[in-house]
Amino acid sequence: MKLHDTQITNYLAFCKSQKCLDDKTIRAYKIDLTHFASTMPAVTSLYDITSRQIESYIAHLHSIYKPKTAKRKIASLKAFFHYCEFYEFIERNPFDKIQIRFREPVILPKTIPLQTLELFLSTIYNQRQLATTSYQQKNALRDAAVIELLFATGIRISELCSLKSCDVNLNDNFVLIYGKGSKERKLQIGNDNVLKTLNEYKNTFSKEIENCGHFFANQSGKPLSDQSVRRMIQKYASLAGIDQHITPHMFRHTFASSLLDADVDIRYIQEMLGHSSITTTQIYTHVTLAKQKMILTTKHPRNGFSI
Repeated sequence: MKLHDTQITNYLAFCKSQKCLDDKTIRAYKIDLTHFASTMPAVTSLYDITSRQIESYIAHLHSIYKPKTAKRKIASLKAFFHYCEFYEFIERNPFDKIQIRFREPVILPKTIPLQTLELFLSTIYNQRQLATTSYQQKNALRDAAVIELLFATGIRISELCSLKSCDVNLNDNFVLIYGKGSKERKLQIGNDNVLKTLNEYKNTFSKEIENCGHFFANQSGKPLSDQSVRRMIQKYASLAGIDQHITPHMFRHTFASSLLDADVDIRYIQEMLGHSSITTTQIYTHVTLAKQKMILTTKHPRNGFSI
């Protein structure tokens, strides 16, 4: 990569040390900026980049990516040029004369039907009962603890896998979560059955937890990876005969939409999910069709007409 290699490297270091962005976000920024640089092999200086070139690049993004991906790549590039302008690496920001407006289609979050989720959890607990070895029993117990916490708190898979042993307080029944941008939130665990499973898991895996310092560990004493969780979910979905493709994030969506169905104020849900903007949380208002049907069936004034 010829184009502003040093500036990109410095910017990514700045994002990590000053903006406290997580490694996943840093990797996404690097991919986006590297892609931009690769489309301009002849340009060797930031000073040479014009608004017209940026506009052409944006058009190129829209021709090969879905709107959500294009929007992210544009945002990454725009933030990079803002950084360069602020630190006077360039005299003029090429984004200044560009107006970017495009509609991103609303993609509703996919949830898990509650009866499917109940079947999924029952399958894990049944596998533990049917296990013939200690190894199988321990794995099933840990898997139950993982799924219970995913659904009990709406935690992201990255947040779950990075939980330290000290972040889970089962005496006072709360989990301390470090989310995007190092934002911290505390979530209470309110279900006794979930607490029982988590306590049993913690006692059974005490050595493994101590070895790696993470709350969720494998039997080799290493932190549980997100890929391990994904494989585990597919395993139990298959055993339960569930056709729906289930991902870790769908437990978060189900957590949020279920609370909204139960008339929980959306701002409480926003806080529990760790969303910085209420706009992000409002996507769940589109999901509650069952609630909408109930309201319109029982509350609409037309029901009181005598005709």
